[in-house]
Amino acid sequence: MQNNSKRSYDSVLTIATSDSGGGAGVQADLKTISALGCYGMSAFAALTAQNTQEVRAIHEVPPQFLKDQIDVVIEDFEVDAVKIGMLFTGPLMEVVADRIKKHDLKNIVLDPVMVAQSGAQLIQDEAIEVIREELFPLVDLITPNIPEAKRLLGRDINGDESMKQAAQNLLETGTGGVLLKGGHFEEDESIDYLSIASKDPELHQFNAKRIETNNTHGTGCTLSSAIAAYLAKGYPMPKAVEQAKLYITQAISAGSQYNMGGGSGPLHHFHQFWI
Repeated sequence: MQNNSKRSYDSVLTIATSDSGGGAGVQADLKTISALGCYGMSAFAALTAQNTQEVRAIHEVPPQFLKDQIDVVIEDFEVDAVKIGMLFTGPLMEVVADRIKKHDLKNIVLDPVMVAQSGAQLIQDEAIEVIREELFPLVDLITPNIPEAKRLLGRDINGDESMKQAAQNLLETGTGGVLLKGGHFEEDESIDYLSIASKDPELHQFNAKRIETNNTHGTGCTLSSAIAAYLAKGYPMPKAVEQAKLYITQAISAGSQYNMGGGSGPLHHFHQFWI
């Protein structure tokens, strides 16, 4: 007989793609979720042959298998939050959208992964409209960086005011919130803008000192997973983003002290536990 007096975990399901090098994708998601005191579960949309320098190959899973992974987890576990990462194709995105509606999932953070830091394309061109039309209206937050936002909006973003306007425009896709990340701008600080859908959309600004390092592989995966973890713990969205921004800044700083691979190296996801 199950003992219902026992504690339960705050749990996060990541629906994303494997990074064989361990710095991004599902591997980075599970490290982040664990580091922040939550129980991580996963559904793989694709596999990559990848290291810090290149994505050599991508192998997508059959849509039915992705559906089965999501269903079997949700049928047995409580899911307090969901992180969605690289899905690669339209049919895989449609499966995820269908499962979100079927299981009435909440606290969903979507990182619209499009291009790897190595330059490899991580989404099929025809899938971009699917992610906008099918997934954005179902999630609580999307977390595009500047290149992703440019591609989604079809226009340039070239400064602070342009970022604020882009965040507001992305809300028009029907998503619950937009965290537009400014890390690609060469400024002394990394500035992100959070816009939350409401009658009068709220705009929050998050600043962090830029860290000079080449070890930034998996930053988008890590930040979105951290936000999902804090949402799973019951934090309101602005506070979840604030805490996640602090965590990733510390992970980048700690990771800058290491040398791993010949390209863009990983963050230190467990910096608060070991150095």
